[in-house]
Amino acid sequence: MSMSSCALKRQVSVASLAGFLILAFLSPAALAQQSSVPEQAVTQPLITQAIDESKLTVLTGNTHPLARTLFDLGTAPATLPMSRMQLVLKRSAAQEFALRTLLDNQQDKHSANYHKWLAPEEFGKQFGPTDGDIQIITAWLQSHGFQVGTTKGRTVLEFSGSASQVQEAFHTAIHRYVVNGEEHWANASDPAIPTALAPAVAGVLTLHNFLKKPALRMLPQPFAGKIQPGKRPALTFSDGSHGMAPADFATIYNSASLLVETPTAINGTGVTIAVVARSNLYSVDSPAEDITDFRSSEVFDLVPGSFNVVLNGPDPGDLGGGDEAEATLDASWSGAVAPGANIDFVVSASTNTADGTDLSEIYIVENNLADVMTESFSSCEGVTTTTEAAATSLLAEQAAAQGITYFVSTGDSGAEGCDDPDTETVATQPISVNVLASTPFTVAVGGTLFNDTADPTKYWAATNTNQESALSYIP
Repeated sequence: MSMSSCALKRQVSVASLAGFLILAFLSPAALAQQSSVPEQAVTQPLITQAIDESKLTVLTGNTHPLARTLFDLGTAPATLPMSRMQLVLKRSAAQEFALRTLLDNQQDKHSANYHKWLAPEEFGKQFGPTDGDIQIITAWLQSHGFQVGTTKGRTVLEFSGSASQVQEAFHTAIHRYVVNGEEHWANASDPAIPTALAPAVAGVLTLHNFLKKPALRMLPQPFAGKIQPGKRPALTFSDGSHGMAPADFATIYNSASLLVETPTAINGTGVTIAVVARSNLYSVDSPAEDITDFRSSEVFDLVPGSFNVVLNGPDPGDLGGGDEAEATLDASWSGAVAPGANIDFVVSASTNTADGTDLSEIYIVENNLADVMTESFSSCEGVTTTTEAAATSLLAEQAAAQGITYFVSTGDSGAEGCDDPDTETVATQPISVNVLASTPFTVAVGGTLFNDTADPTKYWAATNTNQESALSYIP
């Protein structure tokens, strides 16, 4: 069992934990309702002209800012795999108006549609392109040699091919870039599509692999932890800081009374939380052993809810570093704050042209997998392409209409989200926030820093009692 699975160190960013606290208060009855909602807008075909490959619309704002000549090392091989790309689909103005009306009514206790959530197929039928539109788009992609998937919610459509096929269909070359020692593939110019498709197609979610960053800050050096053996080991750190256990969290955030197993308990029972990830978990002696050890009766005794690893495609394995740390943090602490909840840890491998976090989000929403979706990755809005920004909002809207509460960490850099918190002491990049936190359809949760250093004895006991040393709320 790695040390990080035992306790959350005070200095590490805990942006998603406040979100987990909020979800512990959510009523399963309010989350689980599912009902058909009458259509509020007549769906009309968006594609009304024959496709003419000589008449193109350039999708401006869809070249990544770091895909610059300065970092360009030449054209990608024609056979470079471009797997699991996502074509972002549009809604008409009438559909968007009807959707916003429905979203308002789903939150209005006086509305007949209050908490009447849509299934993905219902959402797609009401607010996506028509069957005919989808057939035309699919046929166009297949005519360029792409393998095309299916879509329930009709927000995105998955397709795969090669760099040469992307260049032929979207009129942009894929190049190799090296930025700060990291290799990337990206389109060198804005893509273009036949003008006839433009009313129904916003563009490709990404034609690059500049990936989102884990929204945490790693300490510059490790601190040794000392474990006092026993059935419930006590943990202290050599620098004098305090590890936070689940019982400490319940005391500090005053949720302990909600977690007692009674018929009226609000502890996540009956709720499923889906964790967005692109790295699998630490596993040596057993699968996901960090999490199973963390939840076990021998450690923090978080047994009631189930824990499942859901692979969406090939297993990326344990990527280590911030990806592993974020995966472990989110998977363990969502169950720590809401111990009765079922945790589905959804893992998608990144590709040359798709971020695994995007693929996990889409899988969760398209399969209506959970009542709550939580994500702790960040991409600053200032370097986000137009289609990425559109896809973020469109998918979050779909999640909301399906009754999925979508938590996302803001990161700890405030409006300086484009700067690296591990290396920058003074902001040098444009003012910007995490693009995932910029839509009104996610619950954006900021980080927490405890103000306990002036008098630690006021807030922390010298010894652990039943795995708890926190004494009270900490400012």
